[in-house]
Amino acid sequence: MGSTYAPLPMSSCCGPTPSSLDQTQAVEDRYGAAAAEQEACLCTPVAFDPSLLKPIPQEVVERDYGCGDPTRWVRSGDAVLDLGSGSGKNAFICSQVVGPTGRVIGVDRNADMLALSRCAAPVVAERIGYANVCFLEGAIEALDATNAQGEPLVADSSVDVVLSNCVLNLVNPSARELLLQNIRRVLRPAGRVAISDIVCDRPVPMDLQQDAELWSGCISGAWLEEAFLEDFRALGLEQVQYAERSETPWRVVEGIEFRAVTLTGALPSG
Repeated sequence: MGSTYAPLPMSSCCGPTPSSLDQTQAVEDRYGAAAAEQEACLCTPVAFDPSLLKPIPQEVVERDYGCGDPTRWVRSGDAVLDLGSGSGKNAFICSQVVGPTGRVIGVDRNADMLALSRCAAPVVAERIGYANVCFLEGAIEALDATNAQGEPLVADSSVDVVLSNCVLNLVNPSARELLLQNIRRVLRPAGRVAISDIVCDRPVPMDLQQDAELWSGCISGAWLEEAFLEDFRALGLEQVQYAERSETPWRVVEGIEFRAVTLTGALPSG
């Protein structure tokens, strides 16, 4: 899920941008395959509220890949933006939490995942009694990309909460500054973030960044743990913290610890 944009500030990346690996294609290939057939080892499994899973088709639940539950920070009536919505599971959970007065926008660039989520949308709507979810095709770092009418994919100051589940680490490092600025742009005053992702305790060396399996598997694109917090604070968010952080690393590769976190924070109200 990445394109090439302005260079990323040094605090945000775990090392130099790989010179030959096409991260976008690596992610597209792996998640396209994972939309067709469940891949047990992709990201780390998390338990969700069974009552919220009940209205969601089983094939959507089985093909969801994440490392946390950012939906826990969504409230009734919220306008929610789900970055890298994948099969749609998190978006469909949010649709029930926000209720008929709220709305949910999922953004994903993988055609197979979009087909899965869009096919399930009317099924979920019928089961819960209302339709408040839409899925848009696009790169999550390019939410400002405009259509023929000159309108951005997601409008300025239009959402109450941005969430994502193990997707930001899949974005090409050179595009992460734009990704962060777009998250800031779409949030309303007092808008919030709930980002579940994988972070690392040391910079990831180039040879690991060049590994397509490790990159698409949410490993070698991980943010440095402290830099992840710093980059969201730099957007003007307050109370930025790890609301959840796994004590035990999910993976250890060449001595580098990779663990799941959920980052939360909010903009000032004025």
